[in-house]
Amino acid sequence: MASRVGEILARVPARLTIDGTAKEALETARTRLIVAGSLFALAFSVIAARLVDVTVLREPREQRPLRIADTRPQGMDRADIVDRNGVLLATSLVNQSLSANPRLVLDPAEAAAKLARTLNGINERDLAQRLSSDRSFVWVQRNLTPRQQEAVIRIGIPGLQFQREERRVYPHGEISGHVVGFTDIDKNGLMGAEQAFDERLKNRGEPLQLSIDIRTQHILREEVSAAMREFNAIGGAALLMDVETGEVHAMVSLPDFDSNNRGSDGQDNRFNRIALGTYEPGSAFKTFTAAMALDYGTANLGTPLDATRPIKSGRFTISDYKPQHRVMNLTEVFMHSSNIGSVRLAEVVGRDRQREFLSRVGLLRAPSFELPENAAPIVPNPWRETSMMTVSFGHGVSLSPLALSASTAAMVNGGIYRAPTILRRQPGEAVPGERVVSQRTSEQVRRLMRLVVEKGTAKSANVPGYLVGGKTGTAEKVVAGGYRKDARISSFVGAFPMNSPKFLVYMMLDEPKGNKSTYGYATAGWVVAPTIQRIVQRVAVLYGMPPLDEAAPEVRDKMTINVAVR
Repeated sequence: MASRVGEILARVPARLTIDGTAKEALETARTRLIVAGSLFALAFSVIAARLVDVTVLREPREQRPLRIADTRPQGMDRADIVDRNGVLLATSLVNQSLSANPRLVLDPAEAAAKLARTLNGINERDLAQRLSSDRSFVWVQRNLTPRQQEAVIRIGIPGLQFQREERRVYPHGEISGHVVGFTDIDKNGLMGAEQAFDERLKNRGEPLQLSIDIRTQHILREEVSAAMREFNAIGGAALLMDVETGEVHAMVSLPDFDSNNRGSDGQDNRFNRIALGTYEPGSAFKTFTAAMALDYGTANLGTPLDATRPIKSGRFTISDYKPQHRVMNLTEVFMHSSNIGSVRLAEVVGRDRQREFLSRVGLLRAPSFELPENAAPIVPNPWRETSMMTVSFGHGVSLSPLALSASTAAMVNGGIYRAPTILRRQPGEAVPGERVVSQRTSEQVRRLMRLVVEKGTAKSANVPGYLVGGKTGTAEKVVAGGYRKDARISSFVGAFPMNSPKFLVYMMLDEPKGNKSTYGYATAGWVVAPTIQRIVQRVAVLYGMPPLDEAAPEVRDKMTINVAVR
């Protein structure tokens, strides 16, 4: 068998055997196939790795920040703002903003038309022009909602991209608008605390804690709003301040605005009547005239003052709203709010010392206050004898309610002026202050202010158990060339409890109109004092302040005035 196979092989032609050249060609082809296969395998591996990176390890492209400068958008991670109890007043929420690379947009006119139909507030013609430019980046719309973002994705326009940004949000809207303020679209503070502490907020860090209590803010806003409606006033404002620390617990100015939607409100709504408005305080200023005479020692509570007839000065005549036509002591002058008696007090003190005193107690300068909305007073210049007279009863000088309140706090807290603040002070924190009147003067002023609520022009502000004291003020509004007889500012500034004051409370109504319930009167005693009563009641309950026994000897001793009044 073996010999037979050998014979067959011997007959095979030589050309069918594999010579050296053919073998070499076969090896070369096999090598090329291996290299080509390896390259294909490597390519598919790279593609697979990229798919895993895009779909699993990373966010989709439209969810990632644009790499224009590879930096975070301005204003990212702006710090929160909270009230004194940690309640959120301002925060930032992440959202997406839409941009485009015009060089990649195939049909600018069609793209602009589709986007205008999809997103509100887009000017189609303007956007088409911008998408036709040679730039590599233009904004389309900032701060899109998730629904808007999804709608844009569905359009499928090439060249559009999304960028992660933050939007400033204000949970309490108009309730805190004048205090917190707002930012622009790039998160730069433009008003209120947002502007005052802009750099601090941009540096992230801990939340900025304000002195405001959003609960008292709500109370004051609700009560002032109700009074405005009842008396058809064009505006109103209120303030609650700690007389010992200067902390502002509530600051309301109406009309107001929603920080989340400020574009829908006019400039008038953004005007802060408490800190930026300046008004003649009227009789509320008589507190300082009485304190001045008491502190200089030119009068005491029983000093007689001639108020039998009006005072004439040049072409002006100074008279009383409800004249008593008699000699009154200082206590009665204050209780009956006598303009004539206040002039008599100022005459004894003198013009120069009057101005010195008012400067000392902080009434001739803008108060030191953190918010940018902070007005300086308007004072007589030169300070003539006539100025001395009119200023004594709150005319001829205009100042902000904030300045009036800060100086009034010094009159009742023992005589120490402390600048108002919008920042929360820490428990036990030393509060800088300056003595402006004596302790004795402050005690006497407290008794006088309590008497006004007990027996004077502000009886409607009384709250049993809380010893409210204060002074009403009604002043005609200043206009070019004089005063408007048919328009007034009616206000009240006071404190409680007057035996040991904790809070100062201020309220004003701008151009209130009397109604049937007030017998047509629109003075402060009729239109503001009742609201003060409700504010004090609600605030006292909120802060857990127990009512006092007003008949207790230790309380009566601090409130009694040992001079005859009628």
